[in-house]
Amino acid sequence: MNLVIASDHAGFPLKCDLIPWLFEKLGMTATDLGPSSPDSVDYPDFAGYLCKHLLEGNAERGILICNSGIGMSISANRYQGIRAALCLFPEMAYYARHHNNANVLILAGGLTAPFLAREVVEIFLSEKFDGGRHSRRTGKVESVLQADSH
Repeated sequence: MNLVIASDHAGFPLKCDLIPWLFEKLGMTATDLGPSSPDSVDYPDFAGYLCKHLLEGNAERGILICNSGIGMSISANRYQGIRAALCLFPEMAYYARHHNNANVLILAGGLTAPFLAREVVEIFLSEKFDGGRHSRRTGKVESVLQADSH
């Protein structure tokens, strides 16, 4: 699976913790879309980089990290075709994949300890979408976004 990851300055420490863990524990590499330092940046810029990367087909899933997760969630979900889910607990990641077919995991770097973030990421990357009645529901979300863009 191709994976991309980005953060803002508040999410930078957690991002730096997750990247080597992804390789060492899961055998995965993640393309880091920035930032490259903990200097202050604007989260909508990095959410946009990641969403465009996914929508261009360069990756299958993404991880975005900011302080609370709220700013990244709002920014990412503005892109048609992106289903970003803020997950604070492993159970949220489970349902984000099974019921919502989320393709972007949002983490709250200021609220989530690394050990918990790792559990959330592992579930997000391993679980599958259930389809069925959930496809109908996710399709309705996409149709609303399409109607709003015209």
